[in-house]
Amino acid sequence: MIKKLNKDCPFCNPGADREIIAESESEYSIYDKFPVSKGHALIIPKKHCSDYFDLKFKEQSSCILMLNKVKQIINEKYKPDGFNIGINVGSAAGQTVNHVHIHLIPRYKGDVKNPEGGVRNVIPAKAKYLK
Repeated sequence: MIKKLNKDCPFCNPGADREIIAESESEYSIYDKFPVSKGHALIIPKKHCSDYFDLKFKEQSSCILMLNKVKQIINEKYKPDGFNIGINVGSAAGQTVNHVHIHLIPRYKGDVKNPEGGVRNVIPAKAKYLK
């Protein structure tokens, strides 16, 4: 059961309409409300904390175990060709919800013209570094 820790936080108080993919004692996973691709999921600690690096190592590890579990579920349901994993920490990095969450983004062949650089594309001019 998700505890309602911070009444103004959408991740402390997910709507009843949000599908829970998986849940443990310390975190849960839902599909992203504004998905980048089919199956885009979020892994969210139940503890209200805005910065991933402020979580204790045990809490970070627990999130990674959930990430691995959700990856298996997404693999079976959507059969993607790859994944991107991302955590935005701070507004300069694009964080818009001030509660730690890990993006698990399934990738599909042909979903972009050239996926080279992967997460490096957050700064497009740095994506093509092999040339």
